[in-house]
Amino acid sequence: MKKLILFIAIFISVRALGQLTPAARGVTYGTEINAKNAISVEDLSARLNKEDQFSGKIKGKVVSVCQKKGCWMKLANTKGDEIMIKFEDYGFFVPADIDGKEIVLNGVGKKSVTSLSKLQHYAKDAGKSAEEVSKITEPKSEIVFTASGVLVL
Repeated sequence: MKKLILFIAIFISVRALGQLTPAARGVTYGTEINAKNAISVEDLSARLNKEDQFSGKIKGKVVSVCQKKGCWMKLANTKGDEIMIKFEDYGFFVPADIDGKEIVLNGVGKKSVTSLSKLQHYAKDAGKSAEEVSKITEPKSEIVFTASGVLVL
């Protein structure tokens, strides 16, 4: 009986890991989307300086991703500011090899304050050293985008 339970657990784990398709051109995660009418990360930042929220598509380059399970990622604008990307209801994840890829996201963005504990948690998930994590000493005001779909360009 123990061997059967172990076999089932291993089978489910392998199957779950195999569902993350490598990040290649045209691959989507979450809901299917296209790149039509996507705005740049810079345009998103400018819009959120005037509006409380943005709903639609954005495009940008992934500069960081959760190395543990792909449950978040970050995009950067030309000024080097990062935008935190989370996934709607944790309904999907992205693979670690999406780092460095150009992508389009569909969802909702808004300004938010991220707590110190969450910032440190994200730094650990990104594989930062204990020294780097200890340098994070205060909350951060940033743009957070909750994506319902991701398309690799």
